[in-house]
Amino acid sequence: MDCLVLCIGNRNGGDDAIGPYIADNLESDENIVVIDCGTVPENYTSIVKRYKPKQLIIIDAVEMNLLPGEIRIVPEGKIGRMHISTHGIPISVLMDYLRRHAETMLFIGIQPETMSGDMTIHVKKSGDRLIELIKNKKLKQIETLQ
Repeated sequence: MDCLVLCIGNRNGGDDAIGPYIADNLESDENIVVIDCGTVPENYTSIVKRYKPKQLIIIDAVEMNLLPGEIRIVPEGKIGRMHISTHGIPISVLMDYLRRHAETMLFIGIQPETMSGDMTIHVKKSGDRLIELIKNKKLKQIETLQ
């Protein structure tokens, strides 16, 4: 399989719903499988192990001190120091575990505006943009978080 996308987030958590939103709107096909992990991405490790994707993409709302809706590739060295979403297991631990089951791995964060109420328009538009970048294999257009 070419690409497996794990979308993390809480549907009832304001902009933290961006992961499930992307999972709902990015269609799986013969080259890409998209999974809504909700707030428990650790429950989906067996799927990663079974597929052994060439590329594993993990998407979540991430507090990066940027403008709401900003999208960044978060380097592994920065993941352990950041507050990421509302799930229990640290993303750094999850990624360490999954590393041996995927050729490459990317963690993509979207800056939330709010973690309560409804998802904001800035974040929703960024989710739509990220969907297009994934579908068109243009992830290199995303800046890396400095």
